[in-house]
Amino acid sequence: MENTHRTSQLLWVLVLALFAAFLSWMELSGSDYQIRILITCAIFVVFAVSYNLINGVTGQFSLGPNAFAAVGAYTAALLTLTPAEKELSYIIDPLVWPLNIIHAPFIVALLAGGFLAALLGFLTGFPVFRTRGDYLAIVTLGFGEVVVVIATNAQSVTNGPLGLKAIADFTNLWWAWGAAVITIFVISRLVHSSYGLALKAIKYDEAAAESIGINTFWHKMMSFTFSAFFAGIGGGLLAHLITTISPTLFTFFLTFNILIMIVLGGLGSTTGAVIAAVLITWGGEALRFVEEPMTLGTLEIPGIPGMRMVLFSFLLIIMMIFARRGLMGTSEFSWEWIFAKIKTFRRGAS
Repeated sequence: MENTHRTSQLLWVLVLALFAAFLSWMELSGSDYQIRILITCAIFVVFAVSYNLINGVTGQFSLGPNAFAAVGAYTAALLTLTPAEKELSYIIDPLVWPLNIIHAPFIVALLAGGFLAALLGFLTGFPVFRTRGDYLAIVTLGFGEVVVVIATNAQSVTNGPLGLKAIADFTNLWWAWGAAVITIFVISRLVHSSYGLALKAIKYDEAAAESIGINTFWHKMMSFTFSAFFAGIGGGLLAHLITTISPTLFTFFLTFNILIMIVLGGLGSTTGAVIAAVLITWGGEALRFVEEPMTLGTLEIPGIPGMRMVLFSFLLIIMMIFARRGLMGTSEFSWEWIFAKIKTFRRGAS
């Protein structure tokens, strides 16, 4: 057993080294478009894995990750903008003190966005987790919309509908995938710890979990806070990728996209969240060719705007019909499972 575990660790190190080599090769040889798609995939891996912790693992139907992404994005952007850039951007109302003079490195700004989102998640968790089920979904949906409304009207903080522009493009392949790997590692370790077992117990039967001594309220608060932290990190990365943000970027549509990812991957599966985030982000771009004019023999098909979303929706429906529990269900990728299958195959062959 110890040898198997050690082998598994070595294989993960090898996989990470190969992936780092792939990123280096893409950075040197890939087009700007390909690199941007890879970065976007990584950001949505952060969103999906963190959202899966509260929705999939803990079983709490939250609809508010867009709020935490907004907090992380605005916090990180405000901290990395220089005082001169802030003065140029805030043309209606000046930015409040001390934000107008603060300037921080990207890593500090990114972590500040995550911690502020986590703090907001912790504070809002007290009223949020007084409800359950559909009521919880409604409350968190309303909370997300409240944050968007505040961002639209807090002119002296967020610059209102004008948003923030000229944000430095710090988010590259290494920052994005580094954050994605850390998110996967931390969430996976949490899920496989005793806390993770308690979160799963809450998901399947909250009353039974309480009866065996699990403090369900504080475990849900912990899950919600961790999820909010990494959603804030994802928001900060997104802001420094597109270099301009406004309240319209953080509407319920963002939450809806992340929700599709974790449902398609399998609620409760970190592996499934990663796979679905990459497939949906990359697939949405790969299907753009269906919107372009095509010639099939003598038949000319004009380009139809929006057709890729129609086809994408059709593929999602097919997936949900034939894989109702998602791509992975509640299963996770495991080297031990692969070793067991290899041993079984060898025994059968002999």
